[in-house]
Amino acid sequence: SALADKPFAGELGVQAPLGLFDPFGILDDGDEERFKLLRYIELKHGRIAMLAFLGQVVTKMGVRLPGYLDRANTVAFKDIPTGFSALSKIPTG
Repeated sequence: SALADKPFAGELGVQAPLGLFDPFGILDDGDEERFKLLRYIELKHGRIAMLAFLGQVVTKMGVRLPGYLDRANTVAFKDIPTGFSALSKIPTG
């Protein structure tokens, strides 16, 4: 079949009818080292995204770190709002 002829057709996660999802043809050359690197990077970014989501949920629940955000002890973690509104409250100096 057409799926079996493609590189990495037997790898974990490759499923019919789509096969290996590579819409930009990044893995057309069949370089196994590049495939392993890209798989590692995808897993790493997925885990970071899951932690970011968990951090957002925990923060929305009202859980904050103890202490202060800046060295001058003027901005406490509990004073920083959630979401994008937090960006304007973070000290720059």
